[in-house]
Amino acid sequence: MADKTKQVDISGNLGHEKAPLVAIGQFTSTSDLAHNFAQCRTLVQQATQAGAQALFLPEASDYIAASAAESISLAKPVDQSEFVLALQDEARRWKLPIHVGVHEPAADGHKLKNTVLWIDERGEIVHRYQKIHLFDVDIEGGPVLKESECVAPELFSCSVMLLFSIGSIGVLVPFAEAGARSGTTTEKRVSYGHSMIIDPWGTVLADLGDAGDGPKIGTAVIDHNLLRKVRTEVPLRRRT
Repeated sequence: MADKTKQVDISGNLGHEKAPLVAIGQFTSTSDLAHNFAQCRTLVQQATQAGAQALFLPEASDYIAASAAESISLAKPVDQSEFVLALQDEARRWKLPIHVGVHEPAADGHKLKNTVLWIDERGEIVHRYQKIHLFDVDIEGGPVLKESECVAPELFSCSVMLLFSIGSIGVLVPFAEAGARSGTTTEKRVSYGHSMIIDPWGTVLADLGDAGDGPKIGTAVIDHNLLRKVRTEVPLRRRT
């Protein structure tokens, strides 16, 4: 199938004309969904207090399970997920758009979808992206991680861009904004942390470091002038 780029125009949803401030969040996700949501709620409050116009939370924010079987058993459709519904309430309450990674059951019922949701300031899910390239690694003398054991890849070859007043996010990213997990998520796994915001030239604007001091955020201003400059000099959005 030919690759296509789908553009979802949500311009104006943030309602800010000046260069926007965005926040990334970092916390330790476990198999306790209620505890994970409590940490995300803290991050939402921190982002709001900092004046952020959007919050980017980690992949698999809803939970990290100890096994593939447990991970599959915990997954719910987003319209039935207590974690997602509560996060939608927080977005609505604080009028804060939230980008968050969660799990959804796959259609066959035997695997999961690794999904990113964009929740707007009204608390509505206006777009989702399901992971295409799964993380399978077997390092000699080191860890073995087979995401494909429990996660089904998205089958459609479709890039996604969300267009709004802070720029574009999705598979094609002008600024890299990614929340990350930190600390011991299960007995078998310790996450690295180091959530970062990186500008288009690779300059690290925020780095949240290692685990150890609870949920935390980092912020940075999106520089529209820099975006325009880089898009002109490195025309990745144009094809020959």
